[in-house]
Amino acid sequence: MSSFWSGWIIVLTLACLVLVIWLLFATRKTQRRDLTDETTGHSYDGIEELDNPMPHWWFLLFVATLVFSAAYLLLYPGMGNWKGFLGWTSVGELERSEEKHDRRYAPLFSQYARTPIEKLVENPKALKMGQRIFLNNCALCHGSDAGGAFGFPNLTDNEWLYGGSPEEIKTTIMDGRKGQMPAWGAVIGEKGVRDVSTFVRYQVGLIDQVDDDVISNGKKIYADTCSICHGPNGEGNKALGAPNLTDAVWLYGSSQAEIEYTVRSGRNGVMPAWKDILGEEKVHLVSTYVYSLEDKKK
Repeated sequence: MSSFWSGWIIVLTLACLVLVIWLLFATRKTQRRDLTDETTGHSYDGIEELDNPMPHWWFLLFVATLVFSAAYLLLYPGMGNWKGFLGWTSVGELERSEEKHDRRYAPLFSQYARTPIEKLVENPKALKMGQRIFLNNCALCHGSDAGGAFGFPNLTDNEWLYGGSPEEIKTTIMDGRKGQMPAWGAVIGEKGVRDVSTFVRYQVGLIDQVDDDVISNGKKIYADTCSICHGPNGEGNKALGAPNLTDAVWLYGSSQAEIEYTVRSGRNGVMPAWKDILGEEKVHLVSTYVYSLEDKKK
């Protein structure tokens, strides 16, 4: 925060505090000292309010709140760049909580990290911990049920862009992935985009009747531009993260318009690396949880 805005906040906060103090004592000074039977002149549903002073204990309660607010502003940050006499910060509090958490659970994390995923998947407690880590960090993209969404893979089936073995899943989470489908629109033209998209959909059985010339041209374009990544038969390539085009799984949709857009403009998917965020021990747990999800479709 700049010095100007920091000073502005400090001045505004102190000015408001001073005005509240002045208002409290000014109104207190104008009140009568003794109790009376006189009313304020107002009637609420037949109930009249006596014109008596504020109870002394009530006044002291207001004073106490003002003293507390002044002490709080001096001890803790809250006014611009003022850090408070205690030096407390929310960041420091978070770091202390994380250190306490790590000391408490470090032995358990270490124990689980030494257990192979194939064996750890049989441990309900480890799976539950992995699920919590997943929900806190992965569910935003892949969904709380790991079912995925448009552009984000479904983790509950047995189709994997980069492989679904324990080691491959852990590598994906640890190091991240950067998938890139190049844009072919400028290379093959709009007719080529339509024809190759139609050919791909025809091959997987999404359409039945297609003009032979369209299929022939689409097949040639596929062989010249697409097969190097997706394979001559469209089976995909896990080493490159190139999707299998012969199954029913479509990350960005299987309609003619969606596939044409993918071919024409390309796609760029990024799976962030979590090794520096979660650490290998927690990645090991969430990898175990993700690996366990495959059984739901078997």
